[in-house]
Amino acid sequence: MYYVYILKSLKDDKLYIGYTNNLLRRIKEHNSKSNQSTKSRTPFKLVYYEAYHNKQDATKRESNLKLHAKALTQLLIRIRNSVAS
Repeated sequence: MYYVYILKSLKDDKLYIGYTNNLLRRIKEHNSKSNQSTKSRTPFKLVYYEAYHNKQDATKRESNLKLHAKALTQLLIRIRNSVAS
């Protein structure tokens, strides 16, 4: 399985989007400052993830969320509404 995930920095409230084949390991790496691009923004909280059977689908979705603001905006609205319910 491959996962597309969204983390929220508890330091600056910014989001990080990524993909991995081991979600728990990857979150631990982010929070232990092993990731160069996010180490200054720890700690992180997992706010959303999606599971895919293959890497190609996961990377396509990750790219879609990173490059297309409308896709990310729609997803964030869904997340916000589900938390409020």
